[in-house]
Amino acid sequence: MKFPHKITENVDWNSIRTHTGAVAGGRPSPKFLLFLVILASSIYVLFTITFLFSSHPCHDNHPLPTAADRHHEYHSNATDHQEKTELKHIMFGIAASASLWEKRKEYLKLWWRPEKEMRGYVWLDRAVKTFPNDILPRILISGNTSGFRYTNKKGHRSAIRISRIVSETVRLGVNGVRWFVMGDDDTVFITDNLVRVLSKYDHGGFYYIGSSSESHVQNIAFSYLMAYGGGGFAISYPLAVAIEEMQDRCIKRYPSLYGSDDRMQACMAELGVPLTKELGFHQCDIYGDLFGILAAHPVTPLVTLHHLDLIQPIFPNMTRVQSLKHLMLPMKFDSAGLVQQSICYEVEKKWTITVSWGFAVQVFRGYLTPKEVEIPPRTFSNWYKNTDYKGYAFNTRPIARNPCQKAFIFYLSKAKLDLSTNVTETQYMHHRVTQLECKWKMPDPGSLEKIVVYKKTDPHLWDRSPRRNCCRVKASKKKSLILEVSVCKEMEISAI
Repeated sequence: MKFPHKITENVDWNSIRTHTGAVAGGRPSPKFLLFLVILASSIYVLFTITFLFSSHPCHDNHPLPTAADRHHEYHSNATDHQEKTELKHIMFGIAASASLWEKRKEYLKLWWRPEKEMRGYVWLDRAVKTFPNDILPRILISGNTSGFRYTNKKGHRSAIRISRIVSETVRLGVNGVRWFVMGDDDTVFITDNLVRVLSKYDHGGFYYIGSSSESHVQNIAFSYLMAYGGGGFAISYPLAVAIEEMQDRCIKRYPSLYGSDDRMQACMAELGVPLTKELGFHQCDIYGDLFGILAAHPVTPLVTLHHLDLIQPIFPNMTRVQSLKHLMLPMKFDSAGLVQQSICYEVEKKWTITVSWGFAVQVFRGYLTPKEVEIPPRTFSNWYKNTDYKGYAFNTRPIARNPCQKAFIFYLSKAKLDLSTNVTETQYMHHRVTQLECKWKMPDPGSLEKIVVYKKTDPHLWDRSPRRNCCRVKASKKKSLILEVSVCKEMEISAI
């Protein structure tokens, strides 16, 4: 460290010699040399302390760097703004409660990777028992929120604690982070698809990315402009810094709000930042069977699933955790194509076939148009059980009552990848249920036992304009079907 050149210019050296006993001829005595060492050391220590405390204040009036400081830090420490966004650029903040942690952490184990690959924290209300062999994010305890008013009679004041996770994470100090991603302890992320979605956006700007509820009534009660926290949402680094700077003051202005996500949206409104909707974030404000949504998923990457304790296991004869782990098998081979729908026809037998890759295949008697089967069937019930089909925030279609029009469902049983060709082979077995007799004079799909689908991996699927893949029948036998799914050929359409 360099000192100012004039730091000792006013010292009276003759006086020093007189008082320290300098010998004649100018040679300093040992006492004089010791005095010089002590003097220089004292000046160095005093200057260092002054420098540190003036450059890095830690007293109550300036506990943290300002938003401008953090913005400068972001631009200084980001490795390379031209580098493509990767998982290492994302910081996760998971909202959890100690009372449910032992059960809910099993969902987190399904998608969390070791610390070298992922960064993030679980924020709890109090300490819990941990186990060294669990591969989970680090656990932190949220700050005290007793100073904030909460007046909503239907909610719980933990919403204040959870809404502050972004701010508390920013205050930890992070390097090279581009996105802060929030979720609940019962939210499962498809992390590769999360990266694909966030890569589309400029992480240097203000972005608030997520989706609405499946319930129209929920969206009216809260807002269609709000990203639902359980479905997960992402905030760009500069926006997170701006939120951290003003959030506590903002929260105090909204004591009557119900949850954490509507508090976050209120602060976004004050900053003037709108919600950027991505339909792959699923709040799952529904009850019953998620099959209809996964079998006719929107043409967008599957990013999250939430409310896993409230919906049925997505595969029959499995627990919730087992069924989600089963979905991870094809995800490892081709996460971009997971549950993406394709539609084709077995012309000779007059069947309609829809493939939700990696999840299930449906076979229908007769010809259904893509316009019909791209709409999710109502295998689920509304969040507000007294609300009819008009209570959904997306199009749905009824399940056919005519036994001849009911779907035959084949669930994923096996998945493997040929490394030499990068072609996946997924096998789907017939899930047999009691079917009423159909009197149509046409081949019965009930004779099928399995369907095999071949699909080449396509990690760049979402780098192109969104479009469903095409499905083709390669072989049709009495007990099996062999299908191919791939990018549509020129002028290829899904029609008879």
